[in-house]
Amino acid sequence: METITDTINAVTWHMACYVDDIPEDGGGCAFISGKQIAIFNFSRRGEWYATDNQCPHRQQMAISRGMIGSQGEEPKVACPFHKKTFSLQTGQCLNDDEYRINTFPVMVKENRVYIGL
Repeated sequence: METITDTINAVTWHMACYVDDIPEDGGGCAFISGKQIAIFNFSRRGEWYATDNQCPHRQQMAISRGMIGSQGEEPKVACPFHKKTFSLQTGQCLNDDEYRINTFPVMVKENRVYIGL
C-alpha cells in the first residue's frame, strides 16, 4: 500500500482506494493499519470524509453502509442499524452526547483517495 509521510503535520497518508471505488453520495470501507476506516464521497457537497467504521453504540462494523446527509450545515452519517447520527466533521453523535467516532483527514490526489493516520 502506498504511503506519504507529512513530517510537519505528523500525518502519514495511506492510499485507501481509487475515487471510483466509493459510490457518489455513499460510503465504502478500507482496512488501513489494522483499522476499518469508513470513507464517504459526499459528492453533493463536493467533499470527502473518513471515520471509524465501528459504531460505538452496538460495536458493529457498519458505519460505511450508513446513509449520508446534512443536519443544517453539518454533514452526517446515520448508522444503518439503529439510526444514531454522527457528524462527518467532528465524529460527535448528533442525537446522543454519550457517543462519538474518530474522524480522519482525507486527501484526493490523481484519482486516489488517501487517509491520514
